[in-house]
Amino acid sequence: MKTSTIIGWRQDEEQHWVVVLSCGHTQHQRHQPPWQSRPWVLDPEQRQAKIGQPFDCGWCAQNADSANLGN
Repeated sequence: MKTSTIIGWRQDEEQHWVVVLSCGHTQHQRHQPPWQSRPWVLDPEQRQAKIGQPFDCGWCAQNADSANLGN
């Protein structure tokens, strides 16, 4: 899996948090217990602390083209 870096955050139209990666891809980071437990994503300081951290990009692992993903 290709490791990218977290460069920012945005929210989608449903107000779910989306991580923006250095490779150009994005990935939802939802907190929807019990399926997805990421309470830190709801805290602005904890999200900010993730910027600059490595992130395994599943899209890159699939050789996906950013232009075709509808970021």
